[in-house]
Amino acid sequence: MIYKKFSNRQTELMFWWCRPDTRNFDAIICDGAVRSGKTMSMTIGFVLWSVENFSNSDFALCGRTVESLKRNIIEPMKTWLEGIVTIRQRRNFLEIPAKNGVNRYYFFGGHDNSSYKIIQGATFAGVMLDEVTLMPESFVNQAIARCSISGSRIWFNCNPDSPTHWFYKSWILQANEKNALCLKFSMNDNPALDEDIKKRYKRLYSGIFYERYIMGRWSVAEGLVYDMFDKKINIIHKTPETVGDYYVSSDYGIQNATVFLLWRKEKSLKRWLCLDEWYYSGRENRRQKTVSELVREFKAWLGDIEPATIYIDPSATALITECRHNGFTVKPAKNDVLEGIVKVSSMLASGELIFSDKCTHTIEEFAGYSWDTSRPETDTPLKINDHCMDAVRYFANSRPKYAYITRFA
Repeated sequence: MIYKKFSNRQTELMFWWCRPDTRNFDAIICDGAVRSGKTMSMTIGFVLWSVENFSNSDFALCGRTVESLKRNIIEPMKTWLEGIVTIRQRRNFLEIPAKNGVNRYYFFGGHDNSSYKIIQGATFAGVMLDEVTLMPESFVNQAIARCSISGSRIWFNCNPDSPTHWFYKSWILQANEKNALCLKFSMNDNPALDEDIKKRYKRLYSGIFYERYIMGRWSVAEGLVYDMFDKKINIIHKTPETVGDYYVSSDYGIQNATVFLLWRKEKSLKRWLCLDEWYYSGRENRRQKTVSELVREFKAWLGDIEPATIYIDPSATALITECRHNGFTVKPAKNDVLEGIVKVSSMLASGELIFSDKCTHTIEEFAGYSWDTSRPETDTPLKINDHCMDAVRYFANSRPKYAYITRFA
């Protein structure tokens, strides 16, 4: 790959290990805004450092999962380092020639508290941890402990999270004690990002996500979760012509509400439109309905509409079974709360997600869906009147993927 230009910050990240003023650090921590070029720069720097200083040595490349690591690092690496080094990919590791031999770079995923076991017992000359804030502390500590070879270095890369996050407290705040170099990135540190793209990303986020992903700050989640929800943009009072398959997302409750949301693409602008909602609360109606009753009434509500897929909370096994028994195609929804909230936020901000004014409970919940400030150590919404919000999140996390939609005025 031919590079036209690197920013000063990118160059500093790639070559800190050989500069007189920074080469004695044991670790580097790179955090900041999204799309700031930090992942590419760190990957290039990590490989250049390793082939320059070691031969016939082992290294660890770590992501939240091996799949995300391959998507974010391994596959792009071949382009980023084209013409610089030769990369041979095996099933679970890379081979890259060094001065007097070949180095091996093993893949690891740190997705839960048991993940440390897969890296236990290995010995590495260096480790790179991409999206380190998404990994459990036990896995990260084990990866660090594996770097026992003389001259080994630890490379951290992440977007900011809460200031109560273990990584912020253990590494960012203790960088001096741990002899770690901290580099903060902004979108201006990526010369490949033009001004229109920067403006697009700034429009896509607001509130806590703007603070973290655009400003690169470690900020506490507080206030409304969807403070970007705009009734002038995200609510329509006249149903436009729609096209394509219908989809449904659902959240199930026994005494709590059961919700079904009906979705379809708007024909002209290709936005996702929530056409209507079916909502029943056993607590509010003082009568709990069986799963069979709920699905029978939902089916009658649909009439002639045949949804291509219904996305349901994966823990609602009784509802999934009953819907399938009634002939519906059902997929357990992807239930990553924060990832889903980020997707809903960006779709709201871009105008890609709109709601008919028939969706009264959903619109009402948007106005009160708030972060739980009693638990600052986690980004957790209050579990109050959130049934429609869960159904919206299931759809955003699981929907068929379409091309990027720009903001609509």
